[in-house]
Amino acid sequence: MFATIRVYSGSTELADALVENESEVKRVIGDIDGFQAYYLVRTADGAAAVSVYDNQAGATASDEAARLWVSENLPDLNIAPPQVSVGEVAINF
Repeated sequence: MFATIRVYSGSTELADALVENESEVKRVIGDIDGFQAYYLVRTADGAAAVSVYDNQAGATASDEAARLWVSENLPDLNIAPPQVSVGEVAINF
């Protein structure tokens, strides 16, 4: 199992925009092969998104899908590229 974590800084409006478009975000992220879970966390200066997949290919594909969706659907927010980490899940409970 692999997870990708995208940390978006500098835009507190991003979390609100993603919540408003939850069904679309669910479709974009959830339709990737091997999808297991998605979490959106509000942070002090933005948001963090965690996507979990069966394999690294799914986790990596979610980063590109998220990047494209944000750039196409939220251009007015001027979201800076997120800090992205992808790795194998070491503990799951």
